[in-house]
Amino acid sequence: MSKYPDTDHQPFPILIGDIGGTNARFWILLDAYAEPKPFPDLLTADFASIEDAIQQGVLDKTSVQPRSAILAVAGPIHAQEVQLTNCHWVIRPGEMRTNLGLEDIVIINDFEAQALAVAALSDDYRETIGTTGAVAPASRVVLGPGTGLGVAGLVHVQRRWIPVSGEGGHVDLGPRSERDFAVFPHLDRIEGRISAEQVLCGRGLVNLYKAVCAADDLKPVHKTPADITTAGLAHTDAASAETLSLFATYLGRVAGDLALTFMARGGVYLAGGISQKILPALKLPEFRAAFEDKAPHSELMRSIPTFVVTHPQAALAGLAAYARTPTNFGVATENRRWRG
Repeated sequence: MSKYPDTDHQPFPILIGDIGGTNARFWILLDAYAEPKPFPDLLTADFASIEDAIQQGVLDKTSVQPRSAILAVAGPIHAQEVQLTNCHWVIRPGEMRTNLGLEDIVIINDFEAQALAVAALSDDYRETIGTTGAVAPASRVVLGPGTGLGVAGLVHVQRRWIPVSGEGGHVDLGPRSERDFAVFPHLDRIEGRISAEQVLCGRGLVNLYKAVCAADDLKPVHKTPADITTAGLAHTDAASAETLSLFATYLGRVAGDLALTFMARGGVYLAGGISQKILPALKLPEFRAAFEDKAPHSELMRSIPTFVVTHPQAALAGLAAYARTPTNFGVATENRRWRG
């Protein structure tokens, strides 16, 4: 793709984009010191292609012509094209570079962008769960219950932050308590197994709610994650309230497992809209209790802080930090960067 080193700065102005299954969000960064220029969120279903979305939703609304782009996408990245996981768009970076008149395009995983944000955001954009002292410049983990369960690590090595993407949301999730053993038989499975994502995402919340109702021989009255969350937080429905409590418990268990995997002394960060919406439930004892319950390492777990990321556009903020100072980050761009 390129004969140049990965740490080369891209030419400004830089278009940065966070492309999910439902929404596409864009900023333009004029230079390394400017505040980003935001654009209205776009629905991917409204556009035939990403080129159409960028042209109509961004370029037609500004006199600024970006020279390069950094895109975070929810889908596997291959050499010639990127098929988004929950969207009809197929991104062909070589063609897109030519069609939009760009000199340089970098495409990374969407949760790598969340990890970059975790390295760059100030204290103002994170809410502490439990108690913590000073946050160490040490390895971190970011989890994002949303459409699915995104997971990324952030390794701190030689004063650089290195994002590590993966499919950690698909690790096994199993029962431990008596209540778990009553609820788990009613959860929907994938080929016989229950992964974390089967419970810890929007559709997973519904899956868990239905299982709680089935375990108690109740008829479900809610159909959407939003309805379950609203009723659970208001305690107007016992099954919904228990669903949120179990959701927080299971999220704490998985977060704790990943903290041990990455030795994330710099903290575990919960990203995405669901985490922000259920923050009151996460601040109850269940999340931290499950997070710390990792004998023989409970003392270690008590020393690891946990946060909810509250920045409304965290992925874009992470991309902007990388665009400004790429040498601060060890972002692998081999086969993910297209230049002329």
